[in-house]
Amino acid sequence: MKIAFMGTPDFSVPCLRALAESGHEIVGVFCQPDKPVGRKQELHQPPVKQEALRHGFRVLQPTSLRGGQGVALLKELQPDLVIVVAYGKILPADFLAFPKYGCVNIHASLLPKYRGASPIHWAVMAGDAQTGVTVMQMDEGMDTGDILLVKKLPIPPDATTEEMFERLSELGAAAMLEAIRGIEEGTLTRTPQDHAAATTVGLLTKEMGAIDWRKPAKEIHNLIRGLYSWPGAYTSLHGKRLKLLRARCSDKSGKGAPGTVLIQNGALLVVCGDGQCVELLEVQPEGKKRMDAASFLNGRGAADGDQFEMTE
Repeated sequence: MKIAFMGTPDFSVPCLRALAESGHEIVGVFCQPDKPVGRKQELHQPPVKQEALRHGFRVLQPTSLRGGQGVALLKELQPDLVIVVAYGKILPADFLAFPKYGCVNIHASLLPKYRGASPIHWAVMAGDAQTGVTVMQMDEGMDTGDILLVKKLPIPPDATTEEMFERLSELGAAAMLEAIRGIEEGTLTRTPQDHAAATTVGLLTKEMGAIDWRKPAKEIHNLIRGLYSWPGAYTSLHGKRLKLLRARCSDKSGKGAPGTVLIQNGALLVVCGDGQCVELLEVQPEGKKRMDAASFLNGRGAADGDQFEMTE
């Protein structure tokens, strides 16, 4: 089968790599344009472009697919199928309709739950017990197309978003190959989504990382692991910001107002709104490198009875 691939970030790379090894003809790889990075604003190639070039694939980085620009490229490439994995832009109707088998998206959630941006982050922040990938026949809506295939994956209680990204990207590659086989053989059944059960999530913001210690310990723990490694959870102590990188729910309860620091047997505990404690495992003080809790305490970063400041 002649296939065009569309993707941009690291999450898309395992799918492209699996496609490269599948024996299908890859007629082109679409990704977002190179972006300036750092103080020197040097152009940085997206991960998908780097992977595509390693395989010698043709790379296309159009600034727009609208106004017939995308279809003009497809007419040149003549793909039977377009695979889309975190490309980063909504595809216009004429583009979706051009390939023989249409455009198929590999989405990192159990649709219709978590349509839109950052589905992995939201699943972890919500404390969901499982997630997965959905292979979807794309339509003009935001992740509203018919479901072709679903693969589920448990979310361990202490897993971070970064860890789930890796697992889901590999699962997505396997699901993609299975779906392509099904499309070729005509064995896949299209199942319309239950739009009434849909949840749509937006982009993450830095402000979402502010810890409100009045909330339950489990909710705070899920926020810390859900926002790892970006945008990151944070609090303040003695007027300085402290990033919270890793934590776990403790079986200990504590007296004191929410945000009170308790040092017990070398462990850094914080009282939460439900009286239970979160144990901080790894932090990053303002202007310093990340460190484990023991190093933070040894440097007198916090003391028993200190109060993390509430962030409104």
